[in-house]
Amino acid sequence: MYGELTAVLTPRAQADFVETLYIKDLTERALAYIKADFPVHFSGPAGVGKTTLAFHVAAQLGRPVALICGDYEFGTSDLVGGQYGYRRRKVVDHYIQSVLKTDEDLTQHWVDNRLTTACEQGFTLIYDEFTRSRPEANNVLLSVLEEGLLPLPAVRRGQNYLKVHPDFTAILTSNPEEYAGVYRSQDALRDRIVTIELGHFDEETEVAITQAKSGLSAYESEHIVNLVRRVRVAKSSGLTPTVRACIIIGKVLKLRGSYAQASDGIFRQICLDVLTSELVKDERERVREIIEGTIGTY
Repeated sequence: MYGELTAVLTPRAQADFVETLYIKDLTERALAYIKADFPVHFSGPAGVGKTTLAFHVAAQLGRPVALICGDYEFGTSDLVGGQYGYRRRKVVDHYIQSVLKTDEDLTQHWVDNRLTTACEQGFTLIYDEFTRSRPEANNVLLSVLEEGLLPLPAVRRGQNYLKVHPDFTAILTSNPEEYAGVYRSQDALRDRIVTIELGHFDEETEVAITQAKSGLSAYESEHIVNLVRRVRVAKSSGLTPTVRACIIIGKVLKLRGSYAQASDGIFRQICLDVLTSELVKDERERVREIIEGTIGTY
């Protein structure tokens, strides 16, 4: 769970977080790069746990977190800050009764956004799906990560630059470039970060995660993971099912009071709903055959 204090999160270890040897190795690698002052970038398909892993690594650092979620409408001000709204000051002078004197002053109010807050306070910045923002919006990160300076408009307290706090670090996540709505990031930015490519977890980790998130037995979780992994190998189009599919099947199965066995029609229907969506007709039939054949052995 993560507690929230205004725009800042305080990461805490999740009670149901699964840390197998595979996950522990990823965590230790990421922490080693961060301690050597290199930002970390988790890259991989949707559903492999990039954001969860980013928060887990951030929790090990023990510092508050500023979270940004990439958006194609982002500009630099959405990261750094800008002038929002106005402050109005009005003075009415009735010193002489027959004379009315007024003095009005309107000034814009500067508000820091999360990147500036993280750089100034030494927080951990988690920039989730950063490649969904246009590359030019992320240009400000170049000087932050290389020179340790954040360029600022002069209207921000008269400062042109902010020296980045020594405890500041960044953890970024992204989907593959072929995904819809994803931009290719600048080579200069990729050169300043260490990318850890994430694929599908090993079977032991997927079973442990499915069991922890769904509350099913290890035996039933193994059945679900085995089925999803078989479908994963067979699919040639559409999204490849990840551990997220295992969690969905497991949670709904638990909610319905059903079991991962051949005689349970609800189990079969849940698997068909989750694993055959958005497939062309021929592949849907092939995946359906795999599901039916695999479940029939349970």
